[in-house]
Amino acid sequence: MTLELVNIKRQSIVEGATRMFLQYGFNASSMDKIAQAAPVSKATLYKYFDSKDALLAAVIENLCLNLFQTVDDASTETESIENTLKKIASAFVDLIFSDDALGMYRLIIAECRDFPKLGQLVYDSAPKVVNTQLITYLDSLNVRNEVTILDANFAADAFISLLKGEFHFQCLLGIRAIPPSEEKKSHVEQVVKLFMQGFIYAH
Repeated sequence: MTLELVNIKRQSIVEGATRMFLQYGFNASSMDKIAQAAPVSKATLYKYFDSKDALLAAVIENLCLNLFQTVDDASTETESIENTLKKIASAFVDLIFSDDALGMYRLIIAECRDFPKLGQLVYDSAPKVVNTQLITYLDSLNVRNEVTILDANFAADAFISLLKGEFHFQCLLGIRAIPPSEEKKSHVEQVVKLFMQGFIYAH
């Protein structure tokens, strides 16, 4: 089997699992249902993923691929810090306000009380990764002696919190629509401007 075919089959399984999780929830989505949704045989499904937990981690990682890559590329960016932060912020905002990400967030919150490991699994698969990547980027700015950031850990947390804002919670509750592109762009620009003023000190 060629690598391309392997990747296609794996992606088909991940997409099938995403649909099943969003439609039925994690607990009610059996490996049989996911195999049918892919569609692949159950043997093929287990060849790629040995458990439903592993599948959920893959689903979360797949949703976040663009964000992971954007933050990872930040350390090699030749653009200004402000423009790099805007790229990261835009990728983050596009992710958290997507239908799939909002739906996945809701189902994990609904089920993690009965299945506590789900919360840790999801946190380790995405939020922890992004936070660590962002801290690494901010620390690299200090190391390169371009600017001073007093507390990269706190700064990364504040940056992510500002990007979520009040309207992310409102979208999760379904009391407002997902913001259009222009509103997201304006939000990103305001957050980056405030962040630059409050956390990044030029030499």
